[in-house]
Amino acid sequence: MAAETEEYDPLYLAGIEKFNECDYYESHEVWEELWTEYRGPSRKFYQGLIQAAVALYHFGNGNIRGARKLHGSVHGYLEPYAPRHLGLDLVAFLADFDRCLADVAASTEDYPAIELNPDLLPEIHLDPPPATT
Repeated sequence: MAAETEEYDPLYLAGIEKFNECDYYESHEVWEELWTEYRGPSRKFYQGLIQAAVALYHFGNGNIRGARKLHGSVHGYLEPYAPRHLGLDLVAFLADFDRCLADVAASTEDYPAIELNPDLLPEIHLDPPPATT
């Protein structure tokens, strides 16, 4: 049986590529371009991905308060689309995201010194994979 493929928006895929390269600022920019024009049922999903990228961007730059504030909103935007949306296993993604930001979410300090662990950075892999041309 051949693997199914799906046509995904090119900006969605470009944002995923940047996200998986840990270029969270650029992934946020690309997804925001998509989100700005999009008016369909996946609008909040895209917004959740934007928030996830910005949370990781803040975490990587030592802005723990900013990362913590966005952590909860990511769940609020993405959980309604679980377990899977646009090829993304949201249960697995949110678990990876939470593991990466566990110390951030648990911290009650305003300016904690929490280091990002690169081994815990979440990645996005689609199933079905994007169609290749």
